[in-house]
Amino acid sequence: MKEGIHPEYREVVFLDQQTGNNVIIRSTVHTRETIELNGKTYPLFKCDVTAESHPFYTGAQTRVVETGRVEKFRARFARTAGALKK
Repeated sequence: MKEGIHPEYREVVFLDQQTGNNVIIRSTVHTRETIELNGKTYPLFKCDVTAESHPFYTGAQTRVVETGRVEKFRARFARTAGALKK
């Protein structure tokens, strides 16, 4: 490999800010912060959303979608039911 053209590949801690879980993964991401885990200092990358906190993966999104569908049905049914009674 050519020297000096590749980014530094090292262990980095990815921290999910919503759940507080952290994962140590090798990455080339550039960070300014560090964190100490298990007596060793790692670069820290803060994630807003990961698979542990994203609604699609946790199942929270399906409840929101279902609620929206029920409300749409009720609104549509209320319009047709009112027209039939007159």
